[in-house]
Amino acid sequence: MKARFDFYNASPDTMKAVFATQKVIDATGLEHRLVELVKLRASQINGCLFCMSMHAADARNRGIPNEVLDTLPGWHEAPWFSQRERAALAWTDHLTRLSDADHDDEALYRALADQFTEKECTDLTYVIGVINMLNRFGVGFRRAPD
Repeated sequence: MKARFDFYNASPDTMKAVFATQKVIDATGLEHRLVELVKLRASQINGCLFCMSMHAADARNRGIPNEVLDTLPGWHEAPWFSQRERAALAWTDHLTRLSDADHDDEALYRALADQFTEKECTDLTYVIGVINMLNRFGVGFRRAPD
């Protein structure tokens, strides 16, 4: 797969704004493991090869075990995801697949609200939105892993 063009160089001001979002994510107080799992999961769903490679490496560097990362697509079944992580991953799956989503999402939201404060729900949704935006750059312009 050949990249279509280098979007970093094409619009540096836009990309600076996009990457400034990481400072906001870091300031949320959400657990690093949770954030990395959410980023990787959304990237898997969206098929963003660049982001999958980058976030898997970031997760490993943060000490997340390979067995966790290797089984992330099957998070429903794997025993090593906490209830909080399961709620976040279900929310990630739902918001990443909006066009396929069951819009009667009250049970899904209740599971989320049982694990997260309103601030955390907002911050988690921000993380999900940002990674989905970044996936669109990676997929749309065919960014390959370095």
